[in-house]
Amino acid sequence: MTMPALQADAAARPPRIGLLDTARGIALIAMASYHFTWDMEFMGYLAPGTAETGWLKIYARAIATTFLFIVGVSLVLSSTPAIRWPSFWKRFGMIAAAAAAISIATRIAMPDGWIYFGILHCIAVLTLIGIVFIRLPLAVTLIVTLALLTAWIIDNFGTPDLLRSSFFDPRYLAWIGLAAMPERSNDYVPLFPWATPFFAGLSFALIAIRTRLPHRLAALGTGSWWPARLGRHSLAFYLIHQPVLIAIAYGISLLVPPPMPDPAETYLRQCNSTCVMQQGEALCHSFCQCTLGKLQAQSLLIPLQANEINVQKDERVQTLVTECSAEAE
Repeated sequence: MTMPALQADAAARPPRIGLLDTARGIALIAMASYHFTWDMEFMGYLAPGTAETGWLKIYARAIATTFLFIVGVSLVLSSTPAIRWPSFWKRFGMIAAAAAAISIATRIAMPDGWIYFGILHCIAVLTLIGIVFIRLPLAVTLIVTLALLTAWIIDNFGTPDLLRSSFFDPRYLAWIGLAAMPERSNDYVPLFPWATPFFAGLSFALIAIRTRLPHRLAALGTGSWWPARLGRHSLAFYLIHQPVLIAIAYGISLLVPPPMPDPAETYLRQCNSTCVMQQGEALCHSFCQCTLGKLQAQSLLIPLQANEINVQKDERVQTLVTECSAEAE
């Protein structure tokens, strides 16, 4: 490419939008606050399942939604007026390598809930998908965005069984997002429904780039704020923050040991957290209360929590689960 062509390409690029960096930085801070809640739960200060239920569950989903929307917007801005392939592959390689490192580390440290498809895995795959759609007509991206939004509405407010199947439950398929009961993971962010905010960001940016909106947003001048500076180093922050937070939580546990958890409360939180992935909250509440009562009546609760009972093979547990499922329905 000649010098005039390089200058023309640089002039056509959208300006750096400080507001976008600021939003990313605030999302990083929110993510760290949520992860610290998870760390405090892991250390025993909060009952198991706390970080996966109630307002914290909504908080976590809002953070992930914000991140993926920003990823979609950023991909368009960085690929305008043309895709800069060396930069694209470098960025993708860093994200993919980080995702692989997290999978390996959690597989060693937490084999029962290792991260086989978390937020970085999702971003890596969506980046590959998104770069294809950037080169397609805008109408195609808008149609896909609308289809994903419709599917999300059906899955949450309609008939989720229509979209999900146990065929997708194994890890090698669960990443798609259509599993009825995916295998447990401490960070599970499958393509569906999380492609929805990504494509929303992609669509928004593709429309905005056809106007002067990026230039107007860049003129707001928030790029010097410390959240904006943090937002420009999101991958490094993501990789570093959790080891630091876990170390802090561990240090607190040495100084002020956590209280002994209540077995019944612990069971109810774990049961409801697992159940609501498939069923409504009202049905799960009834089912979990029923199984808790039967486990306590048969003196099975403490052995179950101590992993002294094989849930899949113990006929007593299977019988009470069947009975409570019938009662809950």
